[in-house]
Amino acid sequence: MEKKNAWEKYPLGSKRDEVFQFAEEYRQFISACKTERECTVALYEEARQAGYQDMDELIAANATVKAGDKIIANNMGKGIAMFIIGKKPMEQGMNILGAHIDSPRMDLKQVPLYEDTDMALLDTHYYGGIKKYQWVTLPLALHGVICKKDGTTVKVNIGDKPEDPVFGVSDLLIHLSADQLEKKGAKVIEGENLDLLIGSIPADEKDENGEKVKERVKANILNILSREYGVDEDDFLSAEIEVVPAGAARDYGFDRSMIMGYGHDDRVCAYPSFRAMLEVEAPEYTSVCLLVDKEEIGSVGASGMESRFFENCVAEVMNMTGAYSELAVRRALKNSKVLSSDVSAAFDPNYPSVMEKRNAAYFGKGLVFNKYTGARGKSGSNDANAEYVAKLRNIMDTNDVSFQTAELGKVDQGGGGTIAYILANYDMNVIDSGVAVLNMHAPWEIISKVDLYEALRGYVAFLKEA
Repeated sequence: MEKKNAWEKYPLGSKRDEVFQFAEEYRQFISACKTERECTVALYEEARQAGYQDMDELIAANATVKAGDKIIANNMGKGIAMFIIGKKPMEQGMNILGAHIDSPRMDLKQVPLYEDTDMALLDTHYYGGIKKYQWVTLPLALHGVICKKDGTTVKVNIGDKPEDPVFGVSDLLIHLSADQLEKKGAKVIEGENLDLLIGSIPADEKDENGEKVKERVKANILNILSREYGVDEDDFLSAEIEVVPAGAARDYGFDRSMIMGYGHDDRVCAYPSFRAMLEVEAPEYTSVCLLVDKEEIGSVGASGMESRFFENCVAEVMNMTGAYSELAVRRALKNSKVLSSDVSAAFDPNYPSVMEKRNAAYFGKGLVFNKYTGARGKSGSNDANAEYVAKLRNIMDTNDVSFQTAELGKVDQGGGGTIAYILANYDMNVIDSGVAVLNMHAPWEIISKVDLYEALRGYVAFLKEA
């Protein structure tokens, strides 16, 4: 089935300007928010300004809520759940937009700092599925937090401001890489070689007490950290510092139809999900936006979808409406409908052999629905009910939302999934959806602006009419 290019709906003028304006807002967002913590802070603050009340504050005040009220819960600074109370009882179900805000990267190890041959380096551990060779010889930045024993937290954001230094992982020069180039791609760069070069100036030979200084370059780095941030080497033990590409997301292509940036997976779905919530007022069914952490490593842990965070939030909200019972919570979850939004692999004309063209996602064809994902024989897949797919088709067509269907590559090539199967454990109707991406999991990914815009329109239509 041939789908029209969505750009044809937006001729030059005000309609296309709307597409580009939303894309610019998104570009600024992913340029500023490169970690799950930064996303959470920015979105939480914007939601509060839009009239959302903090769940913990409502609980402390023993408050009640009614239809039209807006609530936001913050999960350890790494995820959020947003609710707009609907006119119908929550027991009849919710319309849920789910996405994740973590992205593949490198993290500093707990004991990261060392010196070798008068160079200071930081030891890293990569996070999520990456091609390790893509992360060398790039300008990299450090984002995160350092939590000290006295209870204070030092925010780290170095490498993205014009005046900042940047960091990087070195690679072997071509002249000496004959053996390296014989290796398979997975072994060209080993994980233990993804160490970050951060300095090369030695400290003075003796410290302020007259003692001889060992590992003088490392010592100089520690002096800088102490002077500028008030932290010492032991403070790395309680730090969460992520290594991410330095620099802002950029318009891509002569026609500026695309955006190249870090973290499209999955902020390109999370951001329009969030914005869709801001466009909804007084819905029939309670509207929910759930943005979670840890999807790239299996959705485990307290901030991942596998935790009870969302279920607990639903229970608390229902209690505030005066309709709580264990059975009512279970019914509310079972009767819900979900778009589990994550990116899809865009068809790449440079690599056509891994795709089956009739069931691939394409730039410019709008929001992607994946009835099933998984790997090979649908292993690990949430397989959406045909009845639910039909309902979504009707919603999208009624609202003139451009959409397409896809699988993640040829059957035997592998695949992937989202948080869909976890939410489906509650017996909800869930389908994988999202935006097509080129260079998925690379430091710099690419998306189409019109697909981003259609995602926003599709999410709004879903919240209002599902």
